[in-house]
Amino acid sequence: MAGKRAFGNPVPVSDLATEILDPVLRKRAGISIGLVQSWEEIAGPRLATHSRPEKIQWPRRLHEDDPFEPATLIIACEGMAALHLQHEAGEVINRVNAFLGFNAVGRIKILQKPVLSQKARPKPAPRPLTEAEKSKLSHLVGKIEDDGLRASLERLGATILGERKPKGS
Repeated sequence: MAGKRAFGNPVPVSDLATEILDPVLRKRAGISIGLVQSWEEIAGPRLATHSRPEKIQWPRRLHEDDPFEPATLIIACEGMAALHLQHEAGEVINRVNAFLGFNAVGRIKILQKPVLSQKARPKPAPRPLTEAEKSKLSHLVGKIEDDGLRASLERLGATILGERKPKGS
């Protein structure tokens, strides 16, 4: 559902969500939603698929008169991407600072942890069934009268058998 502005033009839901989420992210993680959304452009596609910015950690200032010190950008990274990110840290810092418009980040801290959820990871395709497996499966579900149920059970059986190693291997 899109909202409307005072002048009557519809607004995309993503813009409304950004207006709501950005202050929360800034308060909790010290990071803007724009940085998270533009991470692929900042880090490059090779690094962005295996990393994501977690938060910006600002140094404590005891007084308002204390000089400005750049923050630490904490980045979650997977496996070998951590090594690549460490190697390209200077360039990533420069790109983040260019994106933010000032010298906000002085260093990067890398956290090695899974970045992609299990849902986002591609699942391996099951192997094709042998003729003997296909005939055994169709014999097992052949007596089921409901066509939809029979087809569903046959697909389920094919998936289960396809994930197992074939007999004799």
